[in-house]
Amino acid sequence: MFLTRFRFNTARLGARRLLSSPQRLHAAIMFAFAEPMSQDSAGPRVLWRIDRDSRAETYLFIVSPAKPDLTHLVEEAGWPETGRWQTHDYEPLLSRLAKGDIWSFRLTANPVHSIRRTADEPTKITAHVGRRHQMDWLLQRQEKSGFVVLEKPPEQRLHDELDQYELAVRDRRQLDFTKAGQRKPVTLVTVTFDGRLQVTDPDAFRQTLTRGLGKAKAYGCGLMTLAEA
Repeated sequence: MFLTRFRFNTARLGARRLLSSPQRLHAAIMFAFAEPMSQDSAGPRVLWRIDRDSRAETYLFIVSPAKPDLTHLVEEAGWPETGRWQTHDYEPLLSRLAKGDIWSFRLTANPVHSIRRTADEPTKITAHVGRRHQMDWLLQRQEKSGFVVLEKPPEQRLHDELDQYELAVRDRRQLDFTKAGQRKPVTLVTVTFDGRLQVTDPDAFRQTLTRGLGKAKAYGCGLMTLAEA
């Protein structure tokens, strides 16, 4: 597995074009591999995420089973003379994950649930829009995913149940785009979670990091990255 970071030159029309459509950006990412990458949910897959930092810099992160070649992205949306990308071997970090490890994490996800108004109506996938429900979406998946979000010490909590965990929900976005060959537009609601976690099941957690968490993985959701806590 490999972890790659690429910085967009947002002054370029090509960069803005790619960033405006998860469909186009997904296609560009998949062109980075000489051999077709499997999108089988049973194994490691290509995951990606867009991050924007406090200096208004925009980065693309990719986790992939094979090493990508982003030459075409540099030419279209980067700095062809001076800008490159950085790819690191992800296996050393994955292999040393152990039960009890504490990490800071970031995850952009598509928190959704299934609803229906009547018993005879088919279920409909609907986005969670409230911060409480978005947090609950992640907390309900943590045990199966091999980690738990850390709780704050009681003395550090405010009088708000949303402040119980070391978890922030930010950067809510609604993405509207059209898939190739379809007339009906696709709408996705995404949020970014920042927080601290403890590993409870290293094998399950490795699967979370390499297979993704939640839906809409092809459109920039599901990739969790770690940093030293």
